[in-house]
Amino acid sequence: MYENEKKVSAMEALKHVHSNMKLGLGTGSTTKYFLDGLGELVKSGKITGITGVPTSLRTADLAKSYGIKIENNLEGIEIDFDGADEFDGSGNLIKGGGGALVREKIVAYNSKEVYIMADHSKFSEKLHSFPLPVEVLPFMEDVTKKNIEKTGCKATFRDGKNFKSDNGNYILDCRFDFTDVALEKKIKMIPGVVEVGIFSGITTKVFIGENEKCRVMDFQKS
Repeated sequence: MYENEKKVSAMEALKHVHSNMKLGLGTGSTTKYFLDGLGELVKSGKITGITGVPTSLRTADLAKSYGIKIENNLEGIEIDFDGADEFDGSGNLIKGGGGALVREKIVAYNSKEVYIMADHSKFSEKLHSFPLPVEVLPFMEDVTKKNIEKTGCKATFRDGKNFKSDNGNYILDCRFDFTDVALEKKIKMIPGVVEVGIFSGITTKVFIGENEKCRVMDFQKS
């Protein structure tokens, strides 16, 4: 659904890439359109000297298949290109639908700029449509779940504990009536929580696919 809008947003964001850049490479269906486009430019020789810092094993594999140099050194990342499960008018994001929220947040935090690509359906006035992903350690995880639910949500293990992140942890999908960005710090204080899928104050641009066109929202990274 909205595949064309995802591609439109990714292709517009791709215009900001030039040779000899170091990029953060996100994870997800929209980011795949970006990587496919970048890969074609690299393979054709139109862009050279690209280094990517991947946010998941599958992103690393895809980038390598296009001949993009991969490294895990965070220093000097100019732009992080990634998608979002939901975003609001202030540039706050819900991420982690693909289970890569920990690595995505590390790369985004350490990038000079963060460009988010999304179709128009991902926009909400208030973050509430997408369940909040929370990565938790596989130790006393049921206790961690109960403590998270005390913050006012209904939490479920993704795929009944059959899904694990690249870090070997479980993902809880937490349904709140409204996901206040202040919940990030509150939930992270709970023992057993590794990371929370609220990304606040890190976005610099959002590329929004709207039918055949792309609208861009600009923000200041705090």
